[in-house]
Amino acid sequence: MRTIHALAIACFGFTLSLPAAENSVLAPGAKLERISSEFQFTEGPAVDRRGNLYFTDQPNDRIMRLGTDGALTTFLKPAGRSNGTYFDRDGNLIACADEKNELWSIAPDGKVTVLLKEHQGKLLNGPNDLWVRPDNALYFTDPFYKRPYWHRGGGEQGGEHVYFMTADRKTVTRVADDLKQPNGIIGAPTGKTLYVSDIGAGKTYSYAVHPDGHLTDKKLFCELGSDGMTIDNRGNVYLTGKGVFIVSPAGKTIEHIDVPEPWTANVAFAGKDRSTLFITASKSLYRIKTVVRGRTK
Repeated sequence: MRTIHALAIACFGFTLSLPAAENSVLAPGAKLERISSEFQFTEGPAVDRRGNLYFTDQPNDRIMRLGTDGALTTFLKPAGRSNGTYFDRDGNLIACADEKNELWSIAPDGKVTVLLKEHQGKLLNGPNDLWVRPDNALYFTDPFYKRPYWHRGGGEQGGEHVYFMTADRKTVTRVADDLKQPNGIIGAPTGKTLYVSDIGAGKTYSYAVHPDGHLTDKKLFCELGSDGMTIDNRGNVYLTGKGVFIVSPAGKTIEHIDVPEPWTANVAFAGKDRSTLFITASKSLYRIKTVVRGRTK
């Protein structure tokens, strides 16, 4: 494992100079750049088909948009206290809107459609993170984190689970119920493998994905938990928490990006060629150039 430490601080913003390393996923001479620190807690980065980045500022109840032209604007406010987000193949931003424990679909013009309010007649714990399959079906995690804006008791689902929603958005099924506290989730671009982080147990697992949504062949991927996650075109998985851990398809930690914030919540590749890694960390948004790419649609 290689840890990347701060070597330089710029007078405008925060810049980390990074040493070169053989087989690094980072571009030669890449610098970790702090784009802005105008937030309370950043989460849920997602990229649209043009490479624009969307992310949430949950305490401020808004979704932000960073265009490929560098313009930072507010896309939606209020935003249902959205947490994790992901674009579907129709260009809608699917959001884990945990203010009322819902799953939303947000159209490009900001129109909201509530996809899910409950499961089997009971409130969800609080949808947290999700991944949309290539066929437009999706998976989401439902841990329980008590929010100060909730007026409710404990979780009603009898545990913290992973769910599958069909592409027509009509059917929701519980597909993993043996995790302590599932959080980060991401699938391989092929749609055949799903990674789920059990942050409560400090582990991440892989599953085989089936067309009808059910999961089999659960395997320990690595001894690391994660908040949000992403994956690159080499199959490396990016885990968050204390900075960013980059884990090879074999489950070996090959690199670590040290982020100067108390917590790193999530990551996503964005930009016109999807070769810039964006990092949502506490009150800030960061980016760094890489030699790999994220999924393109």
